[in-house]
Amino acid sequence: MSAIADRPHRRVMIGAGLCLALLVVLSLAIGVQELSLSGSDGAMPFADLMAISRLPRTLSAVLCGAGLAVAGQIMQTLTRNRFVEPSTAGTAQSAALGILIVTLFLPAAGLGVKALVASGFALAGTALFLATAHRLPPEQPHLVPLFGLVYGGVVGAAVTYVAWQSDLLQYLDIWTNGEFSGVLKGRYELLFVAVIIVGSAIVIADRLTIMALGEDQATSLGIDYRRMTQIGLVLVSVMSALSVVVVGLIPFVGLVVPNLVSRISGDNLRGTLPLVALGGAILVLASDIAGRVMRFPYEIPVGTVMGVIGPAVFLWFILRERRDA
Repeated sequence: MSAIADRPHRRVMIGAGLCLALLVVLSLAIGVQELSLSGSDGAMPFADLMAISRLPRTLSAVLCGAGLAVAGQIMQTLTRNRFVEPSTAGTAQSAALGILIVTLFLPAAGLGVKALVASGFALAGTALFLATAHRLPPEQPHLVPLFGLVYGGVVGAAVTYVAWQSDLLQYLDIWTNGEFSGVLKGRYELLFVAVIIVGSAIVIADRLTIMALGEDQATSLGIDYRRMTQIGLVLVSVMSALSVVVVGLIPFVGLVVPNLVSRISGDNLRGTLPLVALGGAILVLASDIAGRVMRFPYEIPVGTVMGVIGPAVFLWFILRERRDA
């Protein structure tokens, strides 16, 4: 029976893998600069164009999408609520606050220092959100995402105020509206940490699945609930911070993908996390390609594209839950 039940999941995985491969090819082929094998007529040689711009951009979209989707799945497990993700729970906004602090006091700091400080702020912001969310009445699950939106809005307003006072609003716009147009060789490699984050999440997938049952049940089954929560917080915070530091805030990836995968393949994270990572990579890369072609040769930031898709899907999830109830 299990082998038969696994067949649809395998077909979905294969289909998602083929879809991602097709999108990677399209991403490498689409751009303002024409492809030229020899570099004649003033065009950049094909190998240089791929190595410096097209390949880094494509890889950063895949890594960001996979990491943010898995981070969203982890956050939903920690809060036991399907309607939260890093950009709607103050995590990404806290990371932006960390980057702003570094820019004010250490303006010459590199990406590594910014990522480290942003991770610390994201960790603190997410821990505060979780501590408050667990105090909300569990019989009203919609209060958690509403609180997350308010909490993220307050942190974001504080960031905007500090940036305005410091004449850094232009930089703030870069951090809070993700785009891949500025991704080049030499300034995206930090995103490969997403591979470690996704791999770590898959390793602890069984324990995360048990944690979704609640603290009492998980503890009775031998799970160190507090330690696993700390590990989950670190994974979510680091991934969110890296995304904000390298490409800017990309909203709703961690909300849309885990919910869609859950409806297709269930809630056993051991089997669904790889599909969540694939789905996140597909969604972000497809959104980036759409942003490139809709106003070619100009671009629409991927954060803007996801800002249109995300709220629509978010409302659909809420309305569907109410109808099913």
